[in-house]
Amino acid sequence: MSDPIVTVDWLAANLDKVVVLDASYVLMADPEMIRGDYLAEHIPGARLFEIDQIADQNSGLPHMLPSDEHFSAAMAHLGVDGTRPVVVYDRSANHFSAPRVWFTLKLFGVNECYVLNGGLQAWKSAGHSVEAGEPAKASVAAKDWTLDRSRVLTGADMFDYVNAGTETILDARANNRFIGAAPEPRPGLTSGHMPGSSCVPFTGLTDAEGDFLKPEALRELFSGFDATSPIVSCGSGITACLLALGLERIGVQARLYDGSWAEWGQGKLGPIATGA
Repeated sequence: MSDPIVTVDWLAANLDKVVVLDASYVLMADPEMIRGDYLAEHIPGARLFEIDQIADQNSGLPHMLPSDEHFSAAMAHLGVDGTRPVVVYDRSANHFSAPRVWFTLKLFGVNECYVLNGGLQAWKSAGHSVEAGEPAKASVAAKDWTLDRSRVLTGADMFDYVNAGTETILDARANNRFIGAAPEPRPGLTSGHMPGSSCVPFTGLTDAEGDFLKPEALRELFSGFDATSPIVSCGSGITACLLALGLERIGVQARLYDGSWAEWGQGKLGPIATGA
């Protein structure tokens, strides 16, 4: 399949042929609540992908991408070895965190990876069953996975790109944070944006029913940006991946600024612009 989105009906018909990952997440991070919600109900057989745990534990920035070794061990535990497609979902109303896990897996070479349109709510609304508690163990032999670093940008990369002014940079945060009119949720960060970047709030990629925008609507949304490989950013690298997912649906591969505003907003890398 070329579309990175699958429907609940497709998943229901193929549930025994795929690996399902629950990628639910909340801000600010509350691992006990996330695990409690997962244990209360999840799609049958789904395993919990803990975004803050399958991450670089030595970084001072939140949930940065893990090392190859860390990711490979986590995938073995979750039953991902590349022999079956992976479907990722979350329990938000707007695909808040599932695209981050989808993008992480794609970056590491898990090619058959998809996001469930509408997430857990769409699954339940369609009348499909859920289960509670821990699913049966589904570990597989560890496989070596390697991060495609050509699609992950550092703060130093962004310093160069912002100074050059030659790249398309799309910021998924809310407009009031982008223009500097609202404070950042993380302490110690100045609101505003990287000079030359454009605001494309992630909430605009989900319709009123909770479904991801169709390709024709995505083409219109991104039509004003001339780029074959835009850079996506957000508060901490999670919702930027909704933009990456939307771009993928229309045949465009994005690059991720993993540190995002959690890094740039400290004011140590480069200027912070405000206003429209």
